[in-house]
Amino acid sequence: MSAVAESPNSLAVATRTDESVAVLTVGGLLDASNCGALRDSISKATLQKPSAVIVNINGLKVPAEAAWSAFISAHLQLSTDALVPIVLVSTDRTTRDAVTRSEVTRFMPVYSTEKGAMKALSRLRRQTIRRADAALPANLTSLRESRRLVREWLTEWKQPGLIPVALVVVNVFVENVLEHTGSIPKMRIETDGVTATIAVSDESTSAAVRLPSPDKGIDVSGLAIVDALSRAWGSTATSSGKSVWAVIGPENQL
Repeated sequence: MSAVAESPNSLAVATRTDESVAVLTVGGLLDASNCGALRDSISKATLQKPSAVIVNINGLKVPAEAAWSAFISAHLQLSTDALVPIVLVSTDRTTRDAVTRSEVTRFMPVYSTEKGAMKALSRLRRQTIRRADAALPANLTSLRESRRLVREWLTEWKQPGLIPVALVVVNVFVENVLEHTGSIPKMRIETDGVTATIAVSDESTSAAVRLPSPDKGIDVSGLAIVDALSRAWGSTATSSGKSVWAVIGPENQL
C-alpha cells in the first residue's frame, strides 16, 4: 500500500497489517507543519497493540534535517504501556545516514528493506523495555522529587550503575525548565536493560540550546555537563512544547 500526498508539501500515511506487525508507509514532505500528524500516526498504530511497528519512509522527503527529530518526539510521547518495537525502513543510503546523524536510531533502528526489518524484530521483541512518567511541581521541590524518582526507578529496574549520571542529567533538565519556562516539568525515564533515556518536557517551544563555550576557562553550563556525561542528547518539539532528552550507558560514569 503506497502513501500518496495530496500536494508536494503535504504528508500521507498508509497503514496495513502484516503478520501482526503494523506497517506504516509514509510519503510526501516532512516539515515543522506536519510533524504532529506523523507523531499521531505512529502513536495510533501502537494503540492497536501490534507485535511491532515498521515505518517505511522510502517516499518521504525531509529537506531540513532537523525535521527527523519528529521520530524522536513520537517515541518520547508513546504511552508507558506502548512497549512494542518501532523500526524504520529506507532503501536509500543517504536517508539512512541522515536518520543516524539525527540520533533517531537511538530510539528507532533503520533498515534497508522491510524484509530485513522483519528479521530483526524477533531480536528486538526480546528486549525488556521499562518506562515511567511523572509530572512534577513547578517549583524547586521538583529537583529533589525528580532525583528521588530516578533513583527509585533505576534501582527497581536493576540499573544502579546508571543512577549517578542519571541524577545529574535529570537535575539539569528540571532546573532549566524551572529557570527558563513557567511550565510543569514532565519527566520520563526509560531503560532497555543496558542504556537509560532521561527526558523532561515543558510547554516552551524554544529549543534547549547549549551556549557557545567561553573563550577562556571551562564551560560548566548544565547542558555542557549533560553533553560530557551522555552518549547523546537533544531537544525535540512535542505537541505541547518540547522534550529535552539524553541517553546514557554503562560507559557514562562519575
